[in-house]
Amino acid sequence: MTSTPAAVALPTGRDLPALLTAPPGPESRAWLARFAEVAAPMGPRPPAPTEAGADPAATMVYRQALGANVIDVDGNRFVDLAAGFGSLLLGHRPKRVQAAMDAQSGRLLQSLGDVHPSDIKIQLLERLATFIEGGGQGIIGQSGADALSAALKTAVLYTGRPGVVAFDGAYHGLSYGPLALCGLRKSYRSPFAEQLNPAVHFVEYPHGEEALDRVLGSLRRELSRGDVGAVVYEPILGRAGVVVPPAAFAERLAEACREFGSLLIADEVWTGLGRSGHWLFSRAQGVQADILCLGKGLGGGLPISACIGSRQVMAAWSRSEEVVHTSTFAGAPLACAAALETLTALEEQALVERSQKLGRELSAALSEAFPASWPSGWEVRGEGLMLGIDPGPHQPVAIELARELLRRGYIVSLGGGRRESLVLTPALDVCEALLDGFVSAFADALRAVPA
Repeated sequence: MTSTPAAVALPTGRDLPALLTAPPGPESRAWLARFAEVAAPMGPRPPAPTEAGADPAATMVYRQALGANVIDVDGNRFVDLAAGFGSLLLGHRPKRVQAAMDAQSGRLLQSLGDVHPSDIKIQLLERLATFIEGGGQGIIGQSGADALSAALKTAVLYTGRPGVVAFDGAYHGLSYGPLALCGLRKSYRSPFAEQLNPAVHFVEYPHGEEALDRVLGSLRRELSRGDVGAVVYEPILGRAGVVVPPAAFAERLAEACREFGSLLIADEVWTGLGRSGHWLFSRAQGVQADILCLGKGLGGGLPISACIGSRQVMAAWSRSEEVVHTSTFAGAPLACAAALETLTALEEQALVERSQKLGRELSAALSEAFPASWPSGWEVRGEGLMLGIDPGPHQPVAIELARELLRRGYIVSLGGGRRESLVLTPALDVCEALLDGFVSAFADALRAVPA
């Protein structure tokens, strides 16, 4: 391993990009070759990153990070607008979260689950219970998929019905319970189909007002089958490219669930805790879901999630014979301390409100960046600092734009079933000057990519 080149200063977390070599640089190529030898190949194998001309999606290897800055193994400094797929609400290595973790590590790293729980886990559950109107109860997990698994189990315990309605384009994680609900790419489910819940029914996610009645009609037909215990929805479709549904969608969805006696599960793993400009986007849509799932940004960079429901719904776990959903490290004290401090920081620094304001401004600036000569069909959509940029109907364009942006020092992610959209999920405390720099780089990247 080599040290970070001295030519690039260590990041302050608020620095503009500074690239010494086009990514992937020689150190990244060497590390990526090692990675290819030991990591299971996921999906189509990319080009071998061993030659100077190789460009495996213009990737690189992280070495260190702070705030909105990442430095790779070649010493290049980037601005991170993906932020761990939206999980770093406070950026990389937030000082106050690190301080809370340091304090916690000095007194307790592990307890004994719910047999002998830690005080910090109980404090976190008390805080999370307030997300349910009138107070709720929760299950702590380690990932968003874990929270969805707990929610699905809760629904079948409460209703006695195994059926679930999910949406085309949905992504709820890839562990076995949520995998059955994955509408993003059929290829994620198909090899394992015989081991998944056969009572999952998919309906279209409404991409506009004109689809709303059609979608709700399909939903009601599925609910009328009588076997559906839960409807699982993303208040904003995340990995599908940040699709915001019509304003009336959630309320009418909730009405249908009440009519047919099915629980409504809101997957707020992406949208919750300020990412969408609201603490809960389902609440902003006028809905109190029966079960809420939180994850990603909850831990300030550490893996932790939560499934929260009303006392009435969660009482379904109390049975004559023991039924549990837990794991050894679920609710580990260090992650609980990080989560509590993250929630406190979001509130004290008014970052939820800031996300809403910055998101509107960034969306408008990006819309203006498209040149008049660019073909029609492009769109900038989303809420808060959860934005999708769809350059139009040409699939390779978003991939090329992501490469051009990385060459200019900006990290973004890709969304959509064909990876046709750029996705921006920066830290909620990102410096505005870095967003301004990104808008300029985006306009430059548009000129470099044939439309």
